[in-house]
Amino acid sequence: MSPTRIAALVLAATLTASAQAQTLPGVGAAMQEMVASKEVAGAVTVVVSKDRVLHLDATGSADLSAKRPMTPDTLFWIASMTKPVTGVAILMLQDEGKLKISDPVAKYLPGFADLKTPSGKPANLTITQILTHTSGLGEAPGPAAQDARTLADLEKLWLVTPMQYEPGEKWQYTQSGINAASRIVEVISAMTFDAFVQQRIFDPLGMKDTTFYPTDAQLARLATAYVKNAATGALDAVPPRRDYGPRNRPPQGNGGLYSTAPDYARFCRMLLNGGTLEGRRYLSAASMRSLTTPLTGDLPTGFFQSDAWGNRGANYGWGLATSILRTPHDGVASMLSTGTYGHGGAWGTQAWIDPVKGVAYILMIQRSGLPNSDGSDIRRAFQQAAAAALAK
Repeated sequence: MSPTRIAALVLAATLTASAQAQTLPGVGAAMQEMVASKEVAGAVTVVVSKDRVLHLDATGSADLSAKRPMTPDTLFWIASMTKPVTGVAILMLQDEGKLKISDPVAKYLPGFADLKTPSGKPANLTITQILTHTSGLGEAPGPAAQDARTLADLEKLWLVTPMQYEPGEKWQYTQSGINAASRIVEVISAMTFDAFVQQRIFDPLGMKDTTFYPTDAQLARLATAYVKNAATGALDAVPPRRDYGPRNRPPQGNGGLYSTAPDYARFCRMLLNGGTLEGRRYLSAASMRSLTTPLTGDLPTGFFQSDAWGNRGANYGWGLATSILRTPHDGVASMLSTGTYGHGGAWGTQAWIDPVKGVAYILMIQRSGLPNSDGSDIRRAFQQAAAAALAK
């Protein structure tokens, strides 16, 4: 079946589901409370099982000044929720025998062979290290990175930037490593990264609104981002990120994607089904283990490591471009099972897959300035209400 036909069928199914959307009791009220308290202007929430959508709801506004309501097809910049897509792309190539995640990066990006650690040793970075934030790779400098037009342009910058620490020494969130993995996909596939994920992931899954480069029609559905004014408590509009979205920017696997809640829910359902969806296999069982099993040893990882967030570094491990919950803890993880995995985005978007309970939670908001988007009250309220409803 052609990608166009698949997209048409998914669109029809989405519109039907939107018209007859099943909602979980309590979720809408929880999101309305977040809107009323001006934590967000609006939200789209989805809960899925392996075989169906259990909940789909839109609350509040996509744009306050235009009085445009949130709808299921509202578009969001999903930021670092792009990272698991990059991990899946790499694992697809491993399934085809074109790479191993234990391979040195230099096997595919030869310039990395000359990279030195802070102590002067050869870096010998592996694909696993760049995708688990344990590489120590330096970040591309801001002004020069803004002038980059391709991932190859960014690669040149990583190679002339000093490394941050010895590989494997610690976990430190590193955007350049994820983008280096995207560049590896380009080299092996002889396709730009955006073309590869479009052809191999988005089109087959029917993710019609997931893209690095939104069209004008899609941008008309883009949710406005807001920041909470500390002085007034009001929500002030934030302009779109200029480094993601325009055609003259690289297809950055660290955070460049835009998507809708129903679209990303299909990606989550594929993962929840062990790498398959509707009769098509995307990842092998072995690759799924690399995505969902901690590869970071005993290193503390994640965004809850500080005193302010409960010193929860030991509660998380990192798989290939995914965060994995080792031990549930109070707050946003209290309703999740051990082994839950997923990723959040800078503006509060969240997607978490609980393989024990067989559900995935997808939250779409655009809220800038959150102290910790993974630890937001909005995420906690959504997951808490959804889990409570499912338990009944």
